[in-house]
Amino acid sequence: MEDVPLIIHTKMLPHTSSKVKVYYPVISDMEDAAIQRSLNHTIIHTLNEMLVNQNFYDDNLVEMVANFEIKTNERGVLSLILIVYSFTGGAHGITFTRALTFDTRTGKQYELEELFKENSDYVKKISDIIREDIKKWKIELLEPPFKEIRKDQDFYIADTSIVIFFQLYEITPYYWGFPYFPIPLLDLRDIIKPDTPLDRMMAFT
Repeated sequence: MEDVPLIIHTKMLPHTSSKVKVYYPVISDMEDAAIQRSLNHTIIHTLNEMLVNQNFYDDNLVEMVANFEIKTNERGVLSLILIVYSFTGGAHGITFTRALTFDTRTGKQYELEELFKENSDYVKKISDIIREDIKKWKIELLEPPFKEIRKDQDFYIADTSIVIFFQLYEITPYYWGFPYFPIPLLDLRDIIKPDTPLDRMMAFT
């Protein structure tokens, strides 16, 4: 049972062009080799999709840099983000971020809706919290007022909070960057599904 922090190495994707630098995480030394292969496969498959979507094979590519950040690596939960920046000319480049959250005991990757009880209306509850934060922080929106998150909204887990975030241009102008909304798990405790990564992290609040 992998409740201890995983051993994660940084690898660099071999590439002949100096304009491309891709760094990615590789998990090693897990007791269950099958789960380890599954986690690494999901990570590299997601990264490959991002590289293709971010013009990896475009002849006009000027620069591409990919990296990652580990947000949680404890208690049988691994939550990380993959970040790809590419520039093909114009006013500025574009950055895209994907988050992945796993139960390292089973290798299961969790989508947002799988973290909450059925019929809990987690979309409304989270959207209401974000709406208040937008007002409090005076965040400029492309199309006010803010309505609601997607059912599969991007998220990651950081300690005892879930962080909901939006891509560039998704709800705000470019200069606002990525809008991140950390929500303490205690604020969602009544709708968190038992035996999920959120439930496990909330047990230590």
